[in-house]
Amino acid sequence: MTHDSVFPFLTVLVLLPAGAAVVAALVPRNLSERTARLVVSGVGLAGTLATLALAITITVSYQAAGGGYRLVSRHEWASSLGISWHLGVDGISLFLILMAAVLFPLALVSSRVHHQRRAYVAWVLLLEAGCMGSFVALDLVLFFLFFELTLVPVYFVVAGWGFVRRGYAAIKFFVYTFLGSAFLLVGIVALAFIHEHQTGRLTFDLVDLTATHLGLASQVLLFLAFTASFAVKVPIFPFHTWSPDAYAEAPVAGSVILAGVMAKMGTYGIVRFDLTLFPRAVVDLAPLLLTLGVIGIIYGAVVAAATRDLKRLVAYSSLAQLGFIVLGTFALSTQGLSGSVLQMVNHGLIVAVLFIVIGFIYERRGTWQTSELRGLQRGAPVLAAVFTVGMMASIGLPGLNGFVGELLILLGTFLTHRWWAVVATAGVVLAAIYLLWAYQQAFHHEPDPQSPTTRDLSWREGLVVAPLVVIIFFLGIYPKPVLDRITPSVNLLIHRVETATSTHQPSVATGGSHPGTPVRVQVGGSP
Repeated sequence: MTHDSVFPFLTVLVLLPAGAAVVAALVPRNLSERTARLVVSGVGLAGTLATLALAITITVSYQAAGGGYRLVSRHEWASSLGISWHLGVDGISLFLILMAAVLFPLALVSSRVHHQRRAYVAWVLLLEAGCMGSFVALDLVLFFLFFELTLVPVYFVVAGWGFVRRGYAAIKFFVYTFLGSAFLLVGIVALAFIHEHQTGRLTFDLVDLTATHLGLASQVLLFLAFTASFAVKVPIFPFHTWSPDAYAEAPVAGSVILAGVMAKMGTYGIVRFDLTLFPRAVVDLAPLLLTLGVIGIIYGAVVAAATRDLKRLVAYSSLAQLGFIVLGTFALSTQGLSGSVLQMVNHGLIVAVLFIVIGFIYERRGTWQTSELRGLQRGAPVLAAVFTVGMMASIGLPGLNGFVGELLILLGTFLTHRWWAVVATAGVVLAAIYLLWAYQQAFHHEPDPQSPTTRDLSWREGLVVAPLVVIIFFLGIYPKPVLDRITPSVNLLIHRVETATSTHQPSVATGGSHPGTPVRVQVGGSP
């Protein structure tokens, strides 16, 4: 057993929401409906806020120097099977943890659930435990357990509290992601057996498995097995077909968590496991993933431009934004990868604002169709302003967080894979077209005389969206503290890819390189 912290921060981070879920589920049923609702809501809010406070503490105490894992806890769990409770955090996972911790309490507060609130809160809290565990697990079996744990709460949240086609959307989500995870399990077991054959020791520990010697064919096959699961979870085109239905039919909290948090479990898995374990396969197959990322950017933008449903529009816009994250990841430059990690956080905050505001609109008007939402701005100017902030951040307006991440991704990709970056810039232009058009249709024009006046945000609703708006502006104006913590870990990962592939990555100052050659650049002032 080893650990580098007196207090087991990461273990508590995982167990705290899980414990709160148990408490919420055990609230006595003989209480009056109003009392039970207050108690359950209090347990849910207390559990998520306590998790947020712990995540903030972890972020503040994190030391970025060297880029390695911090606050490590390692306990033998099933030693005969090589499974351990091994948790750690680095600059790549740090802000994903913090983002998730911010979104869960806001998602709970923004949802108006009128039936079975006890079960609803318990499922959401259990989902938070699974997400947190996925971001900190350094044992592959442990990661797989957390990764799969998230499927069950999402299924019940969508099926139990979603909209008209919720049953279909929930089953489609579960089947797609469960089948994808089967490939991940096979890949994990195969990798562990290869390591045991070479060393005589069975282990699923990520740190130990990085020493496994794999031929190129083995790396490619294992990379494809791992990435099949992650690509469905993100989702990456063409594995995305479950996401528009799930995002549209889920309740507000479900949409926020699916798009804002769970999608990042897929992109995080690619960065954490694929780049760490299979660097040669990553370099060889980068053009394939870059192409899928660019197709996702353009396809998502085109379909979003054609839809008249605000919720589906954000779902397809999310597909395009996730394509940018894939693009920066497989650019294999420090700048591109740092931009991708930052954009994972940015995207989570942006889609949370948009889905929460769309939820508020639905409560007022009972529809998401832009053709039926004319003139919203007249009666609800503050609501319109908040939606505008999320929309402009998604477009990548300078001064908002989306600009910083997209700029780093495009610059990093242009240095290493020029033509993919050139094509991807079309996605930025298309995003401006379909988002501005949707805003114009829903918020401008004269309202329908037969429609009731749309009330503006209440103080309670304003408190829900205010933290997200503040963070969006902060990261757009001053991203340096975040990048300073991300970059050392990204540098360490890029160095591993360089070493494993014997790839020379000259700095930008040397005049760049051939468009197909990875280039390493410096971001955020860290070496």
